[in-house]
Amino acid sequence: MTTRAVVVGCGHYLPERIVENSEFEDSLDTTDEWIRSRSGIERRHFAAEGQTTSDMAARAARNALTQAGLEPGEIDAIIVATSTPDLTFPSAATMVQADLGMTSGFAFDVQAVCAGFVYALSTANALVLSGQARRVLVIGAETFSRIMDWDDRSTCVLFGDGAGAVILEAQEDAGTPQDRGILASDLNSDGRHRDILYVDGGVSTQSTGHLRMQGREVFRHAVEKLAATAEAALAKAGATADEIDWVVPHQANIRIIQGTAKKLGLGMDRVVVTVQDHGNTSAASIPLALSVGEARGQIKRGDLLVTEAIGGGLAWGAVVLRW
Repeated sequence: MTTRAVVVGCGHYLPERIVENSEFEDSLDTTDEWIRSRSGIERRHFAAEGQTTSDMAARAARNALTQAGLEPGEIDAIIVATSTPDLTFPSAATMVQADLGMTSGFAFDVQAVCAGFVYALSTANALVLSGQARRVLVIGAETFSRIMDWDDRSTCVLFGDGAGAVILEAQEDAGTPQDRGILASDLNSDGRHRDILYVDGGVSTQSTGHLRMQGREVFRHAVEKLAATAEAALAKAGATADEIDWVVPHQANIRIIQGTAKKLGLGMDRVVVTVQDHGNTSAASIPLALSVGEARGQIKRGDLLVTEAIGGGLAWGAVVLRW
């Protein structure tokens, strides 16, 4: 028998404010058609004034706990993937822990920008397999609206806020690719490309900064690297692209999503797409898509999924799991 980290619950939270593309037309040289044609995005959600990343993360966590039929005290660890924490420290994860009323276990953040949830999922899997935790709450949450340059039409129209969460639980299975749970992961980074996607501020520079991106360069790296990491993770899992039921990608840009699916030899009918409604929510995008995909009836128990993402760093990776 083999221990697997199995998803036993998922949930998400989106702020109440919905921002349609047309809202940008009054302040920027852009149009709804321009945004849609280049990104596939139609709308996104923005956090309310005073609403924080940890608040959204806790709301998504509660929804995942409810679906799993678990109480906060039954969770051993919390990992929050975010690049937009409430404070420099303590971690957003410890704030979620307090919000949920947990007085035991441990909590910490992971920062790998848009690839953050993939990194967090892989880390949670390692905690389960090593026996350090039986149940891990893994959350992706972002308030990217706080770091936008509202005069830069190439970036500010792309991003949104939100949170998604999954709960992993240690379960025993046969040790084959037919097992439920995380079957394999593949993580990568290359700091030489830091200048194509970054925030031009931070604690040691004593400024908040804004997101900066060289869109064409990011696109060029994204399709190739996302397909390669997905294939590497599939090989580790002993599976092939033909066996995939759903690709659940980072929701950055519909053209990147389409290009990656094509490289994997998959039709878009096997890809969960939410970018039109959420925009790019960075580390929150994959867990949001997982939760929405399940709610839609697309993702079902026993389905083989591949999640893949790339973000600033550059950092990228993929996880293969059976739902």
